Amino acid sequence: MILIETKRKKPENILKRYPGAILIDVTSKASDDWVKLSPFYPHGGIPEPFTEGMTASCVEAIWQGLKVFEHCDVDTSLFANTTMRGLKRTVRKYGKPLGHRKGVYGTELLGYIEARKQIYIPTYRWMLEHKVQAIIERLRELSKTKTIVLLDYDTNADVENAAKPLSHASLIKAYVEGIYPYGEKVAQDLQEPQQPTLFPDD
Repeated sequence: MILIETKRKKPENILKRYPGAILIDVTSKASDDWVKLSPFYPHGGIPEPFTEGMTASCVEAIWQGLKVFEHCDVDTSLFANTTMRGLKRTVRKYGKPLGHRKGVYGTELLGYIEARKQIYIPTYRWMLEHKVQAIIERLRELSKTKTIVLLDYDTNADVENAAKPLSHASLIKAYVEGIYPYGEKVAQDLQEPQQPTLFPDD
């Protein structure tokens, strides 16, 4: 069984709730191999969606680099960032978010939820399948007999919830367990694009 808790909670409090659980930090602050599950980890060679022949260092570089603001378009310099720092692009610095560009040279801007579905979720899945399969298999085996608690800063697992950033730990759980958005009802997820939603600061 895999559960998700915020990294901000004290480990002893989590273990009181789930005695005997294995706590696994999957953030960029992890100190072991599990850090490779962070969207900030610079695996390198991650394909840019809708941009043939271009790659980036990490999932977060793609997510942040394709953002378009009222005072700034895409930022391709982020694609080469391998430091796990300096990747965030904020409203305070760049102004009102307008959407995510569908490809570096694309003309279409995706609203927040559509960008999750067409950029972040498939890019993170590509990373899971091509860069960390051994780690995922280890996690899958552990979860068969143990309670696993993945620690993430964000715990929102609802793809449609635009009020909070999507937890990448929830995507790990989805991939290992074969549930939405990496399993059941994936085909139903291709809905008509809605009006763009303003981005929370992620």
